[in-house]
Amino acid sequence: MPPRRPEILAPAGDLESLRAALASGADAVYFGLDEGFNARARAENFSLERLPETVGLIHRAGARAYVTLNTLVFEPELPVVEHLLRGVAKAGVDALIVQDPAVALLARAVCPQLELHASTQMTLSSAEGARFATGLGFTRMVVPRELSVAEIRRLASQTDIELEVFIHGALCMSWSGQCLTSEAWGGRSANRGQCAQSCRLPYDLVVDGETRDLGEVKYLLSPKDLAGVRAVPELADIGVHSLKIEGRLKGPQYVSSTVQGYRRWLDGVMAGKPDGARLAKDLAEMSLSYSRGFSHGFLAGSDHQTLVEGRFPKHRGLYLGRVHAVSGKDVLVVPDDRPWTGALGLGDERPEAPAGNVSAPLTGEPDPADVDPRPGMGVVFDAGAPEDKHEPGGPIFRVEREGDAWVLGFGHPGPDLNRVAPGQRVWLNSDPALARRTGELLAEGEPEGRIPLSLRVSGVAGEPLRVRMSTGRFTREAVGTTLLAPSRGAGVDAALLKDKLAALGGTSFHLEALDASGLAPGLHLPVSELKALRRQLVAELTADVERGPARTVSTEAVEAGVRQALLAKVASRPAEEAPRLLPLCRNDAQLEAVIAAGLPEVELDWMEMVGLQKAVERARAAGLRVTIATVRVQKPGEEGYDTRLDRLRPDAVLVRHWGAMMHFLEQPAGASRPVLHGDFSLNVTNSLTAAHLLSLGLDTLTVSHDLDSEQLFALLEQAPAHRFAVALHHHIATFHTEHCVYSHTLSNGRDYKACGRPCEKHAIALKDRLGLEHPVIVDVGCRNTVFNAQAQSAASLVPRLLERGVRRFRVEFVRETCEEATRVLAAYQELLAGRLSPAEAVKRAAVHEQFGVTRGTMQVLKHPAANAR
Repeated sequence: MPPRRPEILAPAGDLESLRAALASGADAVYFGLDEGFNARARAENFSLERLPETVGLIHRAGARAYVTLNTLVFEPELPVVEHLLRGVAKAGVDALIVQDPAVALLARAVCPQLELHASTQMTLSSAEGARFATGLGFTRMVVPRELSVAEIRRLASQTDIELEVFIHGALCMSWSGQCLTSEAWGGRSANRGQCAQSCRLPYDLVVDGETRDLGEVKYLLSPKDLAGVRAVPELADIGVHSLKIEGRLKGPQYVSSTVQGYRRWLDGVMAGKPDGARLAKDLAEMSLSYSRGFSHGFLAGSDHQTLVEGRFPKHRGLYLGRVHAVSGKDVLVVPDDRPWTGALGLGDERPEAPAGNVSAPLTGEPDPADVDPRPGMGVVFDAGAPEDKHEPGGPIFRVEREGDAWVLGFGHPGPDLNRVAPGQRVWLNSDPALARRTGELLAEGEPEGRIPLSLRVSGVAGEPLRVRMSTGRFTREAVGTTLLAPSRGAGVDAALLKDKLAALGGTSFHLEALDASGLAPGLHLPVSELKALRRQLVAELTADVERGPARTVSTEAVEAGVRQALLAKVASRPAEEAPRLLPLCRNDAQLEAVIAAGLPEVELDWMEMVGLQKAVERARAAGLRVTIATVRVQKPGEEGYDTRLDRLRPDAVLVRHWGAMMHFLEQPAGASRPVLHGDFSLNVTNSLTAAHLLSLGLDTLTVSHDLDSEQLFALLEQAPAHRFAVALHHHIATFHTEHCVYSHTLSNGRDYKACGRPCEKHAIALKDRLGLEHPVIVDVGCRNTVFNAQAQSAASLVPRLLERGVRRFRVEFVRETCEEATRVLAAYQELLAGRLSPAEAVKRAAVHEQFGVTRGTMQVLKHPAANAR
């Protein structure tokens, strides 16, 4: 059986982009609502009031409509989300893309037939995680961008859930759903659609306390864009359901060029006739529409040397060459001598590339010698700082070819050529012809004839004609008003039926099959009757298509009932009488400080397993109860991390991802199964999500770092407070990334097999523009976590938290010495015992902090997208 053809899923940040996606042949479109709760709050988005009209437009084009309600939801907003869900279901939306489990729980209660897709923001990265999603009613999961094709194939073999894969567009440096930089540094949350793009800022590399000069390389966390064309054949073979294009903040030209390019390429792949030359042209046009330089992303596995260019954070377009000379208004541009990476962003082929043809040579790649700059195209020069908003660039007025080089002539308006010098790189970054083509496409109006239609006609003399018209999903039947009579000529035959009854021009339909076997030959019927039947049935089917499938939508409020039902399943547990300090250690020195402090419990988060086992033995020997933290994410094939934790037989496990949660929950209950605590990375921000996780069997939960103090207490009002832990003192984990800064900057290795493990010999930090140095820590999976330079404290909230019933207070260490950890622990022990005020505790804990201690996310923050409506 041939593989299923994946759908091409296009972004739509506004109506023009939506129209461009449909006109270009997208099979499905995803978009957000003006009312919020979507991960692209800065896009223009669409209103709930006009949602039926928007969905009708999409359905008439034969496409599916996916609405993104893919942010975390705060407690006061649950009724607002319920209202939106009711409107979305009534509007005929085909599926919801969801991050917060609470939204899935409410959606199932409001409209059981509403299809749910698990957003990549859920960080579902394994088959175990997929089981968590299916338990919530999800039928599809959006695969994290960090998975390779081989890992996606393994995942597909382990689960029946549909898989959606990002195939093109911007890459996030952090695992989606695990980026807290915007929250920590700007008071805006990426989990709330307010990403501040901190990964696109410049950073200095600090190695072992010394700043290292990397020359032009400043953007250490800014990845190239994804162009996953080479993965398409294998992804189709795997059976993925959807190829997703990122870009809801980009315009119709970008949407049109990517959708058309991938549709042509996919159609060729599915037909066994992939056109490499045409693909090269399409990729060049995609580059001109928007590109930071293209790469495979992680689809071909990790390559820490090529993912990040490091010299610019924004659109560059199609690389042309370097300036050789400047003379008056002319610039001589010569291609580089180095192997050109072009629009595909590829260097020399690597012999250890993963199985499949993701990194196989592709004929027709664009090359400088084949690129034809034309008058009117835009050019930009790499001159000065990339963040310079006035870097030299402008339209080309004249082009001459000199061998392999070009002479580009400029006029007014044009670049300041006094700032252009030999050696600078030159990029083609715009093409008016593409903009004109997009405009012409949109001017054609709605696409027609996208929906296949079958006709079945029957009748005998003396009875009216019966017509059955079906799209497969919807069927309508009609009976004529005139009786069929013997004809003097050919009568109503297949040719006449196709000409009159199936004249579908100007509609959403095209004739796919005609069955006239039930129609007796030689019968007459007025042509006007055929036309009337056609108009009636087309109108009825068009209305059906616009509305979408019939659904049952609850008119009663469901939130309280869902919460009550979940809490009824939560196993009771008595609250601790005394508050408990929970130290989380990452090295032996910190563990010794915990032991010396006389605390009864410790949480261990170790870089490698050998040291972890020794730490567990040391803690047990000191009489401590031992909790071990899982890795923050786990990919297919990495199940061994959890089984190693099993062998260490911890008293408890700090669960950081859905897969680990399912791994331990699925073990037989009994004395051997550890107590399970959910960490902040599960992103619990409301009582419905909390109640669901507690009902599954988690003992406690850590509140999300996305909550400010008001939102935190709103949550605790509706959930059992004694089942929550609060991060009392910690350096917030900002980025959690698959890309290794150590490997990229301190080695030539593409992955952990070839990097030489510089992380075992050096300590790296990233210095931002304010001079703050943010530590970079590597975990056992070789993933990097960038921790905030400033510690943050919730000490000021402790009296209220104790009054509310919270008893578990975590103190997390990163690189603190034994002496520093001792001071911090002593300060917070005194605070919880009531012998020290919150202000004095913070003052004592901050003694060793180079950059001070802040209230951080526990301030009352007002997010633009967070206000309940």
